[in-house]
Amino acid sequence: MNQYCNPCSPLMVHALEQEDFFTGRCILVNGPVIIGAGPSGLAVGAGLKQQGVPFVILDRANCIASLWQNKTYDRLKLHLPRQFCELPYFPFPENFPEYPTKYQFISYLESYAKKFEINPRFNESVHTAKYDETCGLWRVKTVSKNGSITEYICRWLVVATGENAEKVVPEFEGLQDFGEHVMHACDYKTGETYEGKNVLVVGCGNSGMEVSLDLCHHNASPSMVVRSSVHVLPREILEKSTFELGVSMMKWLPIEMVDKILLVAARLLLGNIEKYGLKRPCIGPLQLKNTEGKTPVLDIGALQKIRSGDIKIVPGIKKFSQGKVEFVNGEILEIDSVILATGYCSNVPSWLKENEFFSREGFPKSPFPNGWKGKAGLYAVGFTRKGLSGASLDAIKVSQDIGKIWKEEIKQKNQSVAVASHRRSKLPF
Repeated sequence: MNQYCNPCSPLMVHALEQEDFFTGRCILVNGPVIIGAGPSGLAVGAGLKQQGVPFVILDRANCIASLWQNKTYDRLKLHLPRQFCELPYFPFPENFPEYPTKYQFISYLESYAKKFEINPRFNESVHTAKYDETCGLWRVKTVSKNGSITEYICRWLVVATGENAEKVVPEFEGLQDFGEHVMHACDYKTGETYEGKNVLVVGCGNSGMEVSLDLCHHNASPSMVVRSSVHVLPREILEKSTFELGVSMMKWLPIEMVDKILLVAARLLLGNIEKYGLKRPCIGPLQLKNTEGKTPVLDIGALQKIRSGDIKIVPGIKKFSQGKVEFVNGEILEIDSVILATGYCSNVPSWLKENEFFSREGFPKSPFPNGWKGKAGLYAVGFTRKGLSGASLDAIKVSQDIGKIWKEEIKQKNQSVAVASHRRSKLPF
């Protein structure tokens, strides 16, 4: 059970640093605080429920999985087969397709939260999270929508905000001239309003490819900026998921060999994509994912549109002007709108005041063995660059680790109570 005090109790105030005293509400959490109510946070919550450990989940949005609900385009489907996207202890419904839609995935997550009775505290944005060595506890300060401040005090802190918490918006000369005709892919829903328009899509990852494809389906004319190299693989090889084949082969073969096999298969099925302006990296797709976190594009139809010329490939951007864009090769293209499919980044460094644990880019540093457990009761889930399946594995490890400590302490407490009761029973009155 969580303990509430308003303001902080004198005992807690004495233990905390005086200069950090504040007049907001203070909540002592009898268990971990989990930051983030997306798939990672929900999976940790479910695991802790299995262990009988109480917890609090905080999220700045007003719903679970806000990235999926509010920041994705309508046609989005899971890129991997559903068995690689399930969260622990709860499979997808059997009637779901192999690649569920975003709406089916959201429905699954809502059912997941209901099944495990997970009730996050919404509309609470984490301002700071700091470990207080004086009392050996984490102090998490949040700001609600109405401006009220709350401080949560806990022994364990689980960072589950993921790798995609904030959109990345690059700066380009003259881009401001397009005003409302510029949007990030996280705000793009459908190409219906772009019919007959010339649209510049900046970025050639999975989002850039799929947004360009969606624009084609709505009779727009997309041009996609390809500034760097990119791996494009077929989503399936011989009616089997490319990802599944890769995972299976890695059980028996080194990753370098698996990469070579996948690239040969891609060449046979997709042809030479470099002649369309899509240069492959020197490092194989799986190695690149492991070392730099760059996910290969799993083609669902965009490559055919590139071959036909419906999606035009253009080089890097030099500058924008009114209704036009100039590329680094001197070519000028007239455009009506710009969609920035330029990716996302973690926001952890902005609020976690412990530089020892996370890099400036928001990824766990070396103090995290295998990327999930740090020092002083700090855990991370969903930062191992292995997608939903990796987040699920992290969540199981974190919940079991906390559960083990929790049960040992409960056992010791019960033994102490039993000894004290036995002593009192021998008193002569």
